[in-house]
Amino acid sequence: MSLRASIDRELQSPAFVQHPYALYARLRAEAPVCWSEGWHCWLLSRYEDVVGTLNDSARFSSGGRLTAVFEAELPAAFQQRIRPLITHYHTGLINVDGADHSRLRRLVQQGFTPSAIGRLQERVRAVVRRLLAGLAGRPSADFVREFAYPLPITVITELMGIPEGERDAFKEWSGATVRFMATPRPSPEVLVHANDNLVRMRERFRQLAAERQAQPRDDLISALVQARDAGDRLNDEEMISTLTTILIGGHETTTNLLGSSVLRLHQHPDQGEQLRSNPALARNAVEELLRFDAPFQRNRRVVMADCELHGQQLRRGDIVLQFLGSANRDPAANPDPDRLNLSRQPVKHVAFGHGAHFCLGAALARLEAQVALVELLTGPLRVEVLDGPPAWKDGLLRGLDRLEVRVVPA
Repeated sequence: MSLRASIDRELQSPAFVQHPYALYARLRAEAPVCWSEGWHCWLLSRYEDVVGTLNDSARFSSGGRLTAVFEAELPAAFQQRIRPLITHYHTGLINVDGADHSRLRRLVQQGFTPSAIGRLQERVRAVVRRLLAGLAGRPSADFVREFAYPLPITVITELMGIPEGERDAFKEWSGATVRFMATPRPSPEVLVHANDNLVRMRERFRQLAAERQAQPRDDLISALVQARDAGDRLNDEEMISTLTTILIGGHETTTNLLGSSVLRLHQHPDQGEQLRSNPALARNAVEELLRFDAPFQRNRRVVMADCELHGQQLRRGDIVLQFLGSANRDPAANPDPDRLNLSRQPVKHVAFGHGAHFCLGAALARLEAQVALVELLTGPLRVEVLDGPPAWKDGLLRGLDRLEVRVVPA
């Protein structure tokens, strides 16, 4: 069996979902730029190549990166059926480059500066303590569903101005929307499901924007409505697409990070004890945990001009799939990369991307994780992970489906 065929087979295996790092290591060593026929894209696995292509939007563009494959392969009539999905992923903050991206980012980033996020610290701590109190005394609880999900969705929806009673609906819509990203070649059924849930979410954002236009509040929806109404700074389509992007990105990363972090600290008790005895280590610990299990494992770009990389000829219109999780475990960037070391210095990772498209919500995700981990390890209530094999979700996001725990007094 050829190298490419062997790799394609491994990419589709359940073993890859549960433990992708062995295949990543093989790719870095044997085929750092590898064509996948099954996924119809180039796989990039080394830190230097991932960072290089993330930073080179002139040759590796975000425009059309999530829709190019099925736009090229699916019939025109079907593309019309999912036109809202295609349009959304050609618009907004993460789907454009250059001047348009800079303009949109400037409009949004004021709400995500380190100082603005720092003011949320006590609110995050209060939500953490409330959630833990609700789990205390029970024989078991699902940490993912009952803690790792409600914490970030509560914070981001409050920041945006989404009504409390609608959080579960927005979570359901966002989860269904991104499910088509699980593979670079999603089925028509998955695309229709994603499209229809995206339409529901965008329509509700449109209604909320109309409400804020009539009665502005101190929230992110109001801020973007005001930017739209100021003239040529933001059009309506960009506003709705950006709100949708912020909602999706504002909780998925942290949900996955929290679940994987608690599991890894359970599996490496010496590291958990180090953080418990030295809570000031939390900032660095979160960076190492992000490196060890990147919540977003892969990212895509469209090749804009023919070029060569490690002897492989990439053509205009090809897709490159940047394995962020592999780059983080590249020994050329982080010595002894498969060892969890909360004291590692420096921690080099691309869990939040790199360059112009570096994740806008990174400061918020970091704050939530730091506050939560310190509280879990040093607060009056502690989380004990119950024995059982971890089950990782399949797809673009790396996170746990479930994590059974018990919350007990310290």
